[in-house]
Amino acid sequence: MIPDVTLRRSRQAHIATPRLETPFHARIAALDETNDWYSWAGYKAAHSVFDEELEYFAIRSTAALFDISPMVKYRISGPDAERYLNRLTLRDVAKLKAHRVQYTAWCDDHGHVLDDGTLFRLAPDTFRLCCQERHLPWLLDSAIGFDVEIAEETTEIAGLALQGPTSFAVLANAGFDGIEQLKPFQIAEFSHDDTRVTISRTGFTGDLGYELFVPAGAALSLWDRLWMAGRNLGIRAIGYAALNRTRIEAGFIVANADFMTAEAALRADRARLPDEIGLDWLVDAEKPFFNGRHAILEARRNQSLKYILVGLEIEGNIPAEGAIVYHRKKHEAGLVSAAIWSPLAKRNIAIATLERPYGSRIVDDLWVEIYASRELQYQKMMKRATIVPRPFIKLDRRTATPPGLF
Repeated sequence: MIPDVTLRRSRQAHIATPRLETPFHARIAALDETNDWYSWAGYKAAHSVFDEELEYFAIRSTAALFDISPMVKYRISGPDAERYLNRLTLRDVAKLKAHRVQYTAWCDDHGHVLDDGTLFRLAPDTFRLCCQERHLPWLLDSAIGFDVEIAEETTEIAGLALQGPTSFAVLANAGFDGIEQLKPFQIAEFSHDDTRVTISRTGFTGDLGYELFVPAGAALSLWDRLWMAGRNLGIRAIGYAALNRTRIEAGFIVANADFMTAEAALRADRARLPDEIGLDWLVDAEKPFFNGRHAILEARRNQSLKYILVGLEIEGNIPAEGAIVYHRKKHEAGLVSAAIWSPLAKRNIAIATLERPYGSRIVDDLWVEIYASRELQYQKMMKRATIVPRPFIKLDRRTATPPGLF
């Protein structure tokens, strides 16, 4: 029999199990002033580093470094890699050329979205799939009959997002010659120490930006190289809170925040088809086979889609995070999943899921119910909401090639 004291300590150790530290943790911890950490896929990640608002303005005004190492990464390779991924994902992978990236999503057999992410074609038969959740069992089951190798490389590959108007200047200063030729969603490899760093012109901010992937052992030297190159260009380390503000401005969605993934949904009616979360444009209906194809196209034919994801502009300046959306102030129409007052757009914006026909056939007389704290007392406000296109902001510098030196 295990002594009570041993059992107690075992339970406490289980509760106190520390989160993993990313390869960049030492540098971020040295800069940290807020001690504001959260758990991302089992890793200790910064929610903020020094000030959430100033970190947001670093993204929009200079350059910001965000640690994306916890992002789940799979390497998929082999003679059937393209054919396998074409069967798995919504888009036509045959159209994805080597050294290019595409945003995509994948579904179960019922057409419900399992996750979204980015697919990097590193070579003709080699891909990297990056996503929010872990899907190795699903990927392996889906690979039956295909000549492919699938391996998770999350711990082996460190990742950094370098975003903002001076991000190109930082990379140029750091000696990445030829970086000015990189177009949006293009990949290139560069020398770094005794290894190679893969740089893609991608990001989650709607701004000029890049993502860098390097073997974990070279992570700190890469950070130092960028930090030194950006010291006169306003480079700052940031946390997720600031990044989240910019992704809302860009109209991007987050799995299990703006929609529930099919594997995470506890109730069957919480799962979503691509068309119900604004990802209908990803679906290549010309492909003969892909997971969920029949269910997705059947819902379109039968007009049985139940939900729609929309952008909202809300009167006033109080963010409507988590607010219920009403029609004519009395009929519940949906829920706001993400909202901010946008400093760049100078608008109160939100992303919301509405239950059809609201948002599709009925688009007028929409309201949100906001509860704002006023001197330790909540005040209920009904604010008018207008459906508007996403993204809420568009920055020319995001796609300009070569990028400008700001």
